[in-house]
Amino acid sequence: MKEIIKLEDITRDFIVGDETVHALRGVSFTIYEGEFVTIMGTSGSGKSTLLNTLGCLDTPTRGEYYLDGVSVRTMGKNARATLRNRKIGFVFQSYNLLPKTTAIENVELPLMYNPSYSAAARREKAIESLIAVGLGDRLSHKSNQMSGGQMQRVAIARALVNDPAVILADEATGNLDTRTSYDILVLFQRLHAEGRTIIFVTHNPEIAQYSSRNILLKDGRVVSDVSNDNILSAAEALAKLPKNDD
Repeated sequence: MKEIIKLEDITRDFIVGDETVHALRGVSFTIYEGEFVTIMGTSGSGKSTLLNTLGCLDTPTRGEYYLDGVSVRTMGKNARATLRNRKIGFVFQSYNLLPKTTAIENVELPLMYNPSYSAAARREKAIESLIAVGLGDRLSHKSNQMSGGQMQRVAIARALVNDPAVILADEATGNLDTRTSYDILVLFQRLHAEGRTIIFVTHNPEIAQYSSRNILLKDGRVVSDVSNDNILSAAEALAKLPKNDD
């Protein structure tokens, strides 16, 4: 199996005043192509620092991080930004869409930095991506004309548009009601079934039931890393919800 992410003894220290805060204390794991991994932990567990490390937004103090076979730690800022843009699709809790901009324009953004795409090719790829997340009828809608669930779908389409090695989701259902959360989980499960590698960072323990593997962090360390042999269907859970739960 192909290794998409490999962490070897990652530590991350922050100097705060006179103190050194050990946010990550020797984290090691490998994520393979096609896995759907939830990373969980309470506030202060090191989850956000780990997310920033995985997303190439921050570099470890010590240890090695390989993203799709490339060593990240020694990279310069620009090289890291390029790698991030090509290899990682981000989905955030707050969607991070540009307001007053159409769905297509939002999804085109990651391709703006990719000189191999013409304007026409960018548009075509963005439309393809939006259709893939069920928004074929919302292409020209602006962010302020959409529901939270639709905005999160636009964010997922944007994450997919560059065909990244991994989708990195940060509390991607955190701002959504129960019904819409399951709706988005159905989409993530479908992407997983299509062979996408997904890392879903969350503090909601329920979400682990829908992924193939769960990594639990506590005090900057991995305290458990288990495969899920009984993956629940988000579509079935959604079907069982009462219809008036809006």
